[in-house]
Order: sequence, then C-alpha cells, then structure tokens
Amino acid sequence: MKLRLLLFVFFFTAYTSVAQQFQLSPEAEVSVITIGPGTLLNDAFGHNGFRIKDKSRGIDAVYGYGAYDFKAPNFYLKFAQGKLNYLISRHNFTDFYNSYKSSNRTIKEQVLNLSATERQEIFNYLENNYKPENRRYLYDFFYDNCATRIRDVTTKTKDGKIIFNVPEGLEPETFRTLIHDHVGLNTWGSFGIDIALGSVIDRQASVYEHMFLPEYIHTFFEDATFNDGNNLVKTSATLYEKKATNSSSNFLFSPLMVMGLIGAIILYITYKDHKNNTRSTWLDLAIFSITGLIGIFVLLLWTATDHSATAQNYNLLWAFPLNIFMIGQLLRPQIKNWFKGYLKLLVILLTLLTLHWLIGIQVFAIGLIPLLLALLLRYIFLVRFFNQK
Repeated sequence: MKLRLLLFVFFFTAYTSVAQQFQLSPEAEVSVITIGPGTLLNDAFGHNGFRIKDKSRGIDAVYGYGAYDFKAPNFYLKFAQGKLNYLISRHNFTDFYNSYKSSNRTIKEQVLNLSATERQEIFNYLENNYKPENRRYLYDFFYDNCATRIRDVTTKTKDGKIIFNVPEGLEPETFRTLIHDHVGLNTWGSFGIDIALGSVIDRQASVYEHMFLPEYIHTFFEDATFNDGNNLVKTSATLYEKKATNSSSNFLFSPLMVMGLIGAIILYITYKDHKNNTRSTWLDLAIFSITGLIGIFVLLLWTATDHSATAQNYNLLWAFPLNIFMIGQLLRPQIKNWFKGYLKLLVILLTLLTLHWLIGIQVFAIGLIPLLLALLLRYIFLVRFFNQK
C-alpha cells in the first residue's frame, strides 16, 4: 500500500513538474525581435525571431527560423538545388543579444498584445516545432524565411484577425528593388543576385509580401491592428543601436568599374582588329566560353532546381548557353555559312534584352551595361569580318 502511494506521489509530482515547466505564467511576454543588417551578404537583410520571456518560470529564449543544417548530407549540392532543409533555432536571450551586439547590429523588440491563451499557443507551437522530428523545413528566400514565419505564426494565432495597415509614405516596390535597397545597385552582391534571379522577382510585391524582409516585419507590425481596433504591438523598444562605423565602398573594384574595364579592353581590341583587318581569336574564344558557361549555369538554375526566384531569367539573352558549343567554329580556318546567321542571332538577342530592360520585364545588373555594349559591337564586327572573308 505504501509502495503504491509512493509511486502515485512520484508520478504526480513528475507530471506536475513537467506541466509547470511548459505552462507560461500570466506575466509572460511574447515579443518579436528584429535584427538590423550586417556587413556580409548573408547578413544584409537582417533577421527576426520570437522572444518568450517568463521570469517566474525562468524562461528567456529566442526562437528563429532559417538556420543552416551543416550536417545535412550533400549540403552544397542541396543548397544549389534549392532542396536544403533549414532549421528552427532556440537560444538563450542573453547569448543571442551579446552575439548580435558584438557584431554591432541593431536589436529591436516589439512586445505583442496577446492574451495568456495566445501567448501559450505560440510558445507551444515553437516548442513543438523545435522538436528534432519537426525542426527541419524547406526554406524559400521570398515566401518561407525567418521573417515570413514570424508573420504567419502570429497571424495563425490570431486566426486572421490582424490588419496590416500600410504605413504612411510607403511606396510599393518590386522584389528586386527591395533587395537593392539592402545590398545596393553597384555591389558584387547585387551583381550576382541580378544574374542568378529571374524576371519573376520584377513584379510588384503586395503589402503582405513586403514582409519577407525583417525590416518590414517590424514596420508593418508597428502599425498593425486587430479587428477591434487595438494595436498588435503593446510596447516597442530599441535594445541596442548600431554604432556608426567608417564603412566606405571602393568604386575602383565595383562591378561597374571592373566590367567597364573589361568592356573597354574588348572595344579596344575590336578597334585594332577592324583597323588591321584581322581577328583576335583568343578574345572570341574567351567571350564565347565565358558567356556560354554562365548561360548553362543560369539555365540550370531555372530548369534544374527548386528555387522559385530563378525562373524566367532573361540573362540568357546575353549569356547564351549555345556559345560554348560554337568554339569549334571559331577555330576553323573557314567558318560555315550558318555561323554568320548565328552571330546575327546574338545581335538580335542583345537587342531583345535591351527591350526587356526598357519595358520592365526584367531589370539587369547595372554593372553589365559596359560589357553588353562591348559584346554587341564585337558581334557586329564579327558579322562584317566573316562576310568580307
């Protein structure tokens, strides 16, 4: 009898302890943390997380989405294919705060105006999501990232009763211009992004879609209201303000300058070839090899990966994949007649690219301008040169 009583007391105590451990107190707070941009490309867009703070339960943790799973098999291959699973992370708030403070990144907090039931619901959701069997998810930069998860979990908790009001003075932008706002126009980061991502990101983002960026989570949450008119955010504070640093961009090594130099070299050699009625075969081999390889890379991103943002990429109009297969013609002492038509096709494709840019179908990297001009004149020269021969 005593043994049964002791077992009952033991299991009851254990159950009560576990229940109390995961049951938030009435004083608990749920807030959204927004981290400002960093200096590296993968930090340039900032970060978001949920903070669960409950002093009486000894809880002060930050849950964030979008962590790399470096232990995943074939990590780099899956990353390139858009099939890499990302993780939800959980960190002690003090460690989290000190890490971003040491990186000199702004830290803002918005305490959400939620009921005790809603706070518990978010906490339960995050804890369940953090379980090993639920921790991984397929990441999407625009539609399922560290920011959109904050929006979606909060909206789900309030059963769609949140109204995201448009802040005064906010001008709707395309996905690409929203990216440029963070990485600049004439940077190597934007140069690579503008080549890799297709025209699908040149459409205007809706108010809801602006929140793929952590900055807009903070902006729209600040002005959001419930159906009854109450504010979504109860209190807002800046926990750490980024200190000013002497950061200066080096224009000499920017894409526009480097591509301008390469374009100038191509134009100069083309001028010399025209003047001497000759052709620098090595230059044409380099142009066709490089543009062909880039074209194959862009085509594979479009057709052979699960990345939603790499579709309909008209960089193929200048980085034409078939160029790599034309090297044999460039080495022949006498080219085939059809190759002259192929060169005319390249001129037409560059003209189409210009129209795509002017009409707004796709915005291309600004650093490409001098290179595209040089390619156009080089192709025109080759057409005339082979016609004379």
